[in-house]
Amino acid sequence: MRAGPVVLGLVASAGGGVERALVERVAAPLAARGFRLAVTLTPTAARWFEHAGALPALQALTDLPVRWTSRLPSEPRPHPVPDAFLFAPATANSLAKLALGIADNQALTALGEALGRGVPLVVLPQAGEDQRAHPAFPLHLAALRAAGVHLAAEYDDAVAEIVSRAAD
Repeated sequence: MRAGPVVLGLVASAGGGVERALVERVAAPLAARGFRLAVTLTPTAARWFEHAGALPALQALTDLPVRWTSRLPSEPRPHPVPDAFLFAPATANSLAKLALGIADNQALTALGEALGRGVPLVVLPQAGEDQRAHPAFPLHLAALRAAGVHLAAEYDDAVAEIVSRAAD
């Protein structure tokens, strides 16, 4: 039995509006429900947060560091192992990498390890019409579904689904 709050891994890539949506529609509601948030951004999402001055608002919602770079082998792990993960928004690029097992940044490394452990994972794809029309896009979604990933249609659904899965 777990001591303390459920830890949710929140991962975000650089989809339009991520700076507000992750804070207002995802992290704040989950923190208000008592979840402990382990936030990891893709490098580009981190640049967007920094440019918008939005990192302090995100950091204020968790006692853990918001991260986007890997740690050195001699450094302690900055996050406990999350009980469940929410990847929102997930761009076409990051979805493709996750589906193919490419872990070329800390965010995708955390998600790939979660898939390997069988941790509940909810993903909110955010891709343009042309990206969705690419022949590989539906194959990437199918690969993620086959791995047990729940694909959400919008932020409220994604948050509700991760709350449900984290409670199981």
